[in-house]
Amino acid sequence: MVWNVFSIKQSHNPFCQSTLLPITTLYHVHIQQQLIKPKKMKKAFLLLFAVLTAMSVSAKKKNDAYLMVYFSDSDHCIHMAVSMDGYSFTAVNDNYPVIAGDTVAEQKGVRDPHIMRAPDGMFYMAATDLHIFAQQAGHRTTQWERDQQEFGWGNNKNLVLLKSKDLIHWEHSLLRVQPMEGFHDIGATWAPQLIWDEQKKAVMIYWTIRRGNGACKLYYAYANKEFTGFATEPTLLFEKTKGDHTALDGDIVKGNDDRYYLHYAAYDEGFSGVMVAVSDNLTGPYAFQPEIIDKEEKACEAPNVWKRYGTDTFVLMYDCFGTSPHNFGFLETTDFKTYTDIGHFNDEGGKMKTTNFTSPKHGAVTAISKKQAQSLLDYWQKNPVHTDHQIRRRRP
Repeated sequence: MVWNVFSIKQSHNPFCQSTLLPITTLYHVHIQQQLIKPKKMKKAFLLLFAVLTAMSVSAKKKNDAYLMVYFSDSDHCIHMAVSMDGYSFTAVNDNYPVIAGDTVAEQKGVRDPHIMRAPDGMFYMAATDLHIFAQQAGHRTTQWERDQQEFGWGNNKNLVLLKSKDLIHWEHSLLRVQPMEGFHDIGATWAPQLIWDEQKKAVMIYWTIRRGNGACKLYYAYANKEFTGFATEPTLLFEKTKGDHTALDGDIVKGNDDRYYLHYAAYDEGFSGVMVAVSDNLTGPYAFQPEIIDKEEKACEAPNVWKRYGTDTFVLMYDCFGTSPHNFGFLETTDFKTYTDIGHFNDEGGKMKTTNFTSPKHGAVTAISKKQAQSLLDYWQKNPVHTDHQIRRRRP
């Protein structure tokens, strides 16, 4: 069944930009009235301004809860789950989709969602425009969009970009990669990820490209301010240079040492595991490291790293697609040299739990506030969407 569950406002005007109203916290400051000389008064007010600014920034940064986005092979739609502690996750909308793949993607389905919160509080999300069961669902007459021998398994042409102020109302754009000059021969454009470039003050998109039916490599480009397309040309970010492995599903995080760590899925015949490359710069070059990071006996992919609030600990999450039923695996680290295995969702005696869903696919986690997490739970409890007949597709 294809779910038409949520109304999405499509951005037709590439120059249309949403304005985010800043959230401010009011502080009541009591100052004893007294005579102050001009110079001392200036210093006093500068000190007061600095204190208030620091308090305001600190309040805004209290993102002490977590939001996970993921998809399901059964519907090719985007799902969400929240956690107040980073260990136990609860799906909103009772694990039914919150964004319907057939309303935002040319192939009528999405995979590999990734979400990022920008410094201004805006949420940006990206996903793969790909439905691997589109023929069975009646969306096309062939198994794949193009010839499999020439363009490979799961071939596609586009990415999907979405943005929101409140995680409920979304605008989306279709980012057509294959028609771009120099990319007509690509067989796949998969697994887009997002990161804020602190120097350029812009969102960097990085993702997997496979030319024809060849090896996968990681590329990057900067999004335009409207988050409707690229502002720069796609550039090679990383390719696995040793062995015959191919690199895909990249995930970049800035470590406690201010270096950048690129975790990715390394593929070879009969092998798939998580590896890491390191750089002093966001856009590389990234130094290859030969170690396999994950602790799994069977194949895994889709690494995603997020930080536990108020600690130096990072969580490496990945998709154990080689197991049945598939599940997410988790490691913890502070230095990206030593990783501690903390198991999978719902392992007996394990730390990581889900309360109302199982077998998520290719997920990503970002930090939100507890108030935002509760608001999402409350909204979908009051406005549940469990069938494709409840909210039909609305076109702006």
